[in-house]
Amino acid sequence: MLDLRTQSNRHALAERGADLYSTPACAVEALLRVEPIPHRIWEPACGHGNIVNALRTAGREVVATDLVNYGEPITPPRYYGVDFLMECKAPEGTEAIITNPPYMLATEFVAHALDLCPHVTMLLRLAFLESEKRSRILENCGLARVHVFRKRLPRMHRAGWSGPKASSAIPFAWFVWRRDHTGPTVIDRISWER
Repeated sequence: MLDLRTQSNRHALAERGADLYSTPACAVEALLRVEPIPHRIWEPACGHGNIVNALRTAGREVVATDLVNYGEPITPPRYYGVDFLMECKAPEGTEAIITNPPYMLATEFVAHALDLCPHVTMLLRLAFLESEKRSRILENCGLARVHVFRKRLPRMHRAGWSGPKASSAIPFAWFVWRRDHTGPTVIDRISWER
């Protein structure tokens, strides 16, 4: 097991709590410019509602759920106390699952989402591509595209972070799975800037 305590800028799991790192709206806007997004979406780790609000602003219908109620005024439909990994089916009419999953559960979120929905899009660390244990969800499973951000995303700070505010030190990408996709994964570069 890799010991991350020796790496700089790492935080113990106990410090990370529910592992909430809010997605900047510009990341969702960049996704909307490069990817056809269905109308009815489930956001199962809605946090403060950044993805939900950006998708709704773009005219999408979004069901927002999260295990934790962060007290944000996200308009319905939204449900708290929902453990995505325990759900047996997607909300009625769901065409896609789009989320920024908790990092410590990213692999489990992707695998479960793929079982529940034919179109899955996740904001993940670019290093998500590097794991042998993820072969089942990364190889021959419908991973259609990986949209890598040219520049690091702004303001990806853990909820409750009181340190300096800066750009993320970690490269991110939107990973897009489509159940009917065959062939190689296309990797491209996108910008969150207009």
